Amino acid sequence: MNMNIRLKTIVTSILVLSLWSCEDVIQVDVPSEDPRLIVDAIVRVDVEQPVTLVRVKVSETNSFFGTVPPANLQQITMSNLDNPGGDGQVLNEEVPGSGIYSEFFPTDELIADTWFLQIDFEDKFFVATSNFVPTVPINSLTQGTETLFDEDDIEVIVNFTDAPDREDFYLFDFDLDNFLVSEDTFFEGQEFEFSYFYDDDIEPNTELEISILGVDESFYNYMDQLIIQSGDDFGPFETPALTVRGNIINATDIDNDNNFNNLNSANNFALGYFAIVQEYKSTITITEN
Repeated sequence: MNMNIRLKTIVTSILVLSLWSCEDVIQVDVPSEDPRLIVDAIVRVDVEQPVTLVRVKVSETNSFFGTVPPANLQQITMSNLDNPGGDGQVLNEEVPGSGIYSEFFPTDELIADTWFLQIDFEDKFFVATSNFVPTVPINSLTQGTETLFDEDDIEVIVNFTDAPDREDFYLFDFDLDNFLVSEDTFFEGQEFEFSYFYDDDIEPNTELEISILGVDESFYNYMDQLIIQSGDDFGPFETPALTVRGNIINATDIDNDNNFNNLNSANNFALGYFAIVQEYKSTITITEN
């Protein structure tokens, strides 16, 4: 073998061994906790329709860097508390293994009565109650030309008229996992207009579906905290990193009315919320800025 080639080989081997021997194995501690249910039980109601499809998505937290797998429930039911003689309606899984459970309910009953959600999972049961919350329609959606932080921001201007003589809280769904909450303290009973700015990379001719949802103060506060914590990177019902308390409690060990409120149990709840809300939807097609 040529002496120069042998010398190069020896030098290269020494360098590789030196680099390899200098590598340290670093242990990274990541947040971990017992698996917890994530429940997206926001029932969006169009009061013009005779029936409403109630769809509940249930998943389970995994490791910090892991995926969020669907939860395999034993059963999920919704019961009308104003009709105690009736049996709870079972929601059926749409596709086996999907974690999405649904059933049709009469709209007039959903908006008039109090509803009780029960989720049976691994011999535990989680419960919540909800009443319908109304809202007002969107008057108009227009695309503006202003920007907020970046020249590529897209402005959408929303116009609506608040209902008089009523304290209203709003949740706006701006599509693409963008949400905003508002309340009518400073514009009660008045027409109101505001701008929302997208920093997403939205192509021209993209159609966005924007919704206004009526929410109560508790759900408003819940979504406000979720939006703050989640930022713009993911939907507020899709991440295990969030531990904001919703209204779905673990009622497994509750056996009497005097012990029904277990909010002092720090970890005795599921992530997510059960709410029945009126929804109005409008669409806008994005053009060149």
